[in-house]
Amino acid sequence: MSDEVRQKWDAIYDGEGKAGAGARVLVENSHLLPVRGRALEVACGRGANALFLARCGLEAYGWDISPVAVESLQADAAGQGLVVRGEARDVMQQPPLPDSFDVIVVSHFLERGLIPLLRQALRPQGLLFYQTFTRSRVSDRGPSNPAFRLADNELLDVCAGMRVLVYREEGRIGDIGKGFRDLALIVAQKV
Repeated sequence: MSDEVRQKWDAIYDGEGKAGAGARVLVENSHLLPVRGRALEVACGRGANALFLARCGLEAYGWDISPVAVESLQADAAGQGLVVRGEARDVMQQPPLPDSFDVIVVSHFLERGLIPLLRQALRPQGLLFYQTFTRSRVSDRGPSNPAFRLADNELLDVCAGMRVLVYREEGRIGDIGKGFRDLALIVAQKV
């Protein structure tokens, strides 16, 4: 684990705080989730998506580089009577094993070298729910460094060879005061 990166995220998650709402890609498309199976939230932070997956009856895991975030997730899960297997883990150093999850969720995290490993970690017919920031934006939300933002249609490119079930990326087209802006999302199935 990179100590510098871990310390940065520990400082962000230190103190009071609860998991917010689940990512739009997951909440709005939860009807696509399997009835049972293993589900992983990568770079989970306080674990809103992992908690959501557990509430949906899945065997939920939440991995984050920050032990502080994982402790918060575990406390929230226990307080809600849910089981989420949290782990402080640098996913770049320890990616999930091939064919190990039925669902993987990534929200507001972009490490391009990890995406092929996440695809491999899906079991056959497994689902990837991915949502993160785009370079084509209308506000200051998200990272300022363009390296941590998707290019136009990049999510489609990195999911080539998967069955795309849902895709949304609106960029700066039309009335930029409305719609789904600053982000792209995809639900794709391993075939």
